Amino acid sequence: MNKKILIAAFVVLAAVVIVFSVVKTSSKGGDAGLKDGVYFAQQDEFSKSGWRYQVVVTVKDAEISAVNWNGVSNIAGALDKKAWAKMGKYGMEKYATQGEWDVQAEAVEAYLLKTQDAAFNKVDDAGKTDAISGATITVTDFYELVNKALKSPAVVKGSYAKDGWYYAEEDEFDAKTGWKDSSLVTVVNGRVVDVVWNSISNNPDKKSKLVEAAEGRYGMEKIATKGEWHIQAKAVTDAIVKAGDPEKITVAANGKADAVTGATITANVVPLAITALESAR
Repeated sequence: MNKKILIAAFVVLAAVVIVFSVVKTSSKGGDAGLKDGVYFAQQDEFSKSGWRYQVVVTVKDAEISAVNWNGVSNIAGALDKKAWAKMGKYGMEKYATQGEWDVQAEAVEAYLLKTQDAAFNKVDDAGKTDAISGATITVTDFYELVNKALKSPAVVKGSYAKDGWYYAEEDEFDAKTGWKDSSLVTVVNGRVVDVVWNSISNNPDKKSKLVEAAEGRYGMEKIATKGEWHIQAKAVTDAIVKAGDPEKITVAANGKADAVTGATITANVVPLAITALESAR
């Protein structure tokens, strides 16, 4: 009889522990299936406003321990969105009641860390929510990317010491073309995961080279066998991301990266990316 009572008591105790564990996880909205690592996701295209969102999610001990919501742009000379906003160049602070975009983005990040609820869906038709104090911006893009990141493989550790967004541009406009190239590199877990190669014109009536080319005003497509400038530029930046480091891309004396399939343009982005990443070493 005593033995049966002891077994029954053990079963009840085990059940209580299991229920407590489930309640604890559910109360935080967490996902017990999360694996430790650093995860990254980004949108496929630039939006009409010129921005493309990115999210970096860090998981430790099966919980989201850090998250960084940012954006990169096809706007001429633009840094990452948080830096751009902090510099006062984004312009939201002029009409937003909750502060500039970077301030509101950090409020959204903090809410995810507090709730651990990547499945959050309390949004209206415009993608906004009243649940997050200090944020009136659209949050659907953020949560979509968080889930996309968590479903992706963790980013393999790279050789760079510091994560972040690193920018460099040429010192002078080209005397013949009037363009000045720039590079914005995203580093996650020490690895290059994205590169935006763009160019600034000395003609104030022109937008960035990425935009001019994509909208058919740059004119390279008429003579180039590999496509318009933005298409070839993507081939080069994709090669850098695949290699994980611009220093692994060989540039010939004529400035071209012959090993990159789909590009015959001068690969100015390679030395620019290397320069930008000096701060990440």
